[in-house]
Amino acid sequence: MKFKINWDAFGIAASVACAIHCAVLPLLLSSLPLFGINIIENQGFEFIMIALAFIVGVYSLYHGRKKHHHSYYPMLLFAVGIGILFIKSILHSHSLMLLLPAVSLVVIAHYLNYKLCRVHNHAHADDCNH
Repeated sequence: MKFKINWDAFGIAASVACAIHCAVLPLLLSSLPLFGINIIENQGFEFIMIALAFIVGVYSLYHGRKKHHHSYYPMLLFAVGIGILFIKSILHSHSLMLLLPAVSLVVIAHYLNYKLCRVHNHAHADDCNH
């Protein structure tokens, strides 16, 4: 029995985890600085989370584009979403305003990739080498 990972589902889960981290974690863990632990406003931690979402997303969307639908549209939406997340982590004063569009674009990109993969199943184009 062969085990396959659904990378779109994993990407959506990573995006939702990122949204929960960005929205709920500061509320629940605001007492951590009392104990000398500061991950809430830790820019390094934010960049690691964005990099993780980027790596999973790029792999998932590349696979869908290459093997199934040959559309760059999901990758474009994803790139804009990740770009907004990156800007959000730098511009703390606009953090909440940028969070919703960023995560929405990332989730929509994965959902669109999922739907395009199911509709086309295995669409061939001139650049297909498989």
